[in-house]
Amino acid sequence: MYKLDLPLDLKESAAIERRKNMEKQRQSRVFNSKVRTIGVDLNSLKQQERDRRMQEEMERRRDEAFAADIIKNDKIACLTDERLDNDRKNLDKAMNAFRDVHQQPQERREWDLYDPEGKKKDKPARVSDDDPRCTIATLQKFDGEDLNEKSRKKLQQEQMREWAKAQMAERKEADDRQKYAEHLYQMKQRELDERACTLAKADDDCRKAIDTSVRDYNNALAEETRQKLSLQKQAELDDNFTEIVNHATGDMLTENPDVALSAFGAHRVIPDRWKGMSPGQNDEIRRIQELQRAEQKRLQSEEEERNKEWERQATANARAGMILAREEDRTRKDINKQTADENLRLAAEQKAHQEFLDREVYTNPPTASYFMQWNKTSR
Repeated sequence: MYKLDLPLDLKESAAIERRKNMEKQRQSRVFNSKVRTIGVDLNSLKQQERDRRMQEEMERRRDEAFAADIIKNDKIACLTDERLDNDRKNLDKAMNAFRDVHQQPQERREWDLYDPEGKKKDKPARVSDDDPRCTIATLQKFDGEDLNEKSRKKLQQEQMREWAKAQMAERKEADDRQKYAEHLYQMKQRELDERACTLAKADDDCRKAIDTSVRDYNNALAEETRQKLSLQKQAELDDNFTEIVNHATGDMLTENPDVALSAFGAHRVIPDRWKGMSPGQNDEIRRIQELQRAEQKRLQSEEEERNKEWERQATANARAGMILAREEDRTRKDINKQTADENLRLAAEQKAHQEFLDREVYTNPPTASYFMQWNKTSR
């Protein structure tokens, strides 16, 4: 069912054998203390240094050779560029000389288009107003063009001169009218001033008459006011005297207690009429205060008895707490003693068990052959 007679791969077998031989050689170097090198291999380092110097020298020579080739190629390129530039310059000179001799500007076919003297040689676009070339498409003659500019300007100047004369005459006439109007205004102002003076004098006379009448009226009014004040003062004195008599004989100063009684009950009074308590009420209040003081003394004595009882209870509780603390200390000491005895017993049992293991169980200690099964490869 399975093919077990397959041919071996010779290449793979050779590789396996080669690796086995390399491993044996490595083991002989690693496990042999006489051959194994601990530290730095000085000879190998010197050989590596010589190899590195040789390599650097070879690289330097190669770089120098490359640099020399580059310089040579640059020189060749410079010479080639210089020769090409000279050839280009000679070709340009020959071309310019040919153009100067055989290609003059005035010999060209389109010379009349960009001749600098073409405008001087050509006819003007418009010779006169009757030039037959001045059609609509030439844009040289337009409707409304001012051809009689000189005569028009002369007529305009004459017209401006006439207008200036007319404006000067109008200005003079306006100045005359202004002067006449100012004269009339001054005459009117003088007339108004005279009328104002007359009115002011009449106003002063009228004001003096009004002041005289007002002064007489004020004097009469002051006399009348003085009489009224005298009558009011006499009436006020009579009212004050009457008020004093009423207060002296009234319920307020006589302190009548009946006026303070309220309509809402006999136990209530009117605050703005009440004049204080009667002697009977004061005696009743003193009696009630004595009762309150006696009740306060009784309560204080009861409070003192209660505090003393609390102090006795606190003392008893403290004594019981001390007894409980002593009992707890005694119990803790007994528990610690029992724990120490138990630890000693467990230590003895553990020691006996260890001696049993060393004497009966661990009877086959490892030998040197047991440790030789490790460290078999160099990896």
